[in-house]
Amino acid sequence: MRNLILLVLLITAVQLNAQDSTKAVIQFSGLVVTGDSLNPVPFTTVYRERDQRGSITDNVGFFSIPAFAGDTIKFSGIGYMPEEYIIPDTLSNPRYNIVQLLSRDTIQLNTTYVYPWPTKERFKQDFLALDIPRTEEELAEKNLEAAMMYERMREIDPSAAEAYRYAITQESNKISYAGQLPTISLMNPIAWAQFIQAWRNGDFKRQ
Repeated sequence: MRNLILLVLLITAVQLNAQDSTKAVIQFSGLVVTGDSLNPVPFTTVYRERDQRGSITDNVGFFSIPAFAGDTIKFSGIGYMPEEYIIPDTLSNPRYNIVQLLSRDTIQLNTTYVYPWPTKERFKQDFLALDIPRTEEELAEKNLEAAMMYERMREIDPSAAEAYRYAITQESNKISYAGQLPTISLMNPIAWAQFIQAWRNGDFKRQ
């Protein structure tokens, strides 16, 4: 009995494959554009419904996939309503081209108000107290303040030339004081910067 069932299933599969092999293979191509302005819709998913396989449109909305006559082709894209197209089963030409229109899928959301301040009165008070530069010159002067420039310079890493110059200076000092105690770098700004940075990092704390 089991062998009989397997034989029936095998015969059915062979018949289905034979029917599929008699169908005409169509090179299905076309353009996907918006329905309101006819602009191309790039990266739209185009696939056959029967096997969920297909492709996507390129940057100008063009696509090309193989299909059987009578196949249902699905079109879907983010922000657009999904569409489908049935290839006619009476085609005599192995190539078939279409222009598929997609309608925009507009989603209306409820109005949401976001306040960075706890109350409207506090926002009004802080907004009126803002000192915003009114001209480009005032904005440039504010950006070129000494304190701000110093903070920005501290955030910038030394360039390759500066790092090379510092390394060569250190090697030169080692050679100059070879065999004797080096001088104390009380006037060396780089040494002071390294000392302050190490202090902030907690390198001098007892372990």
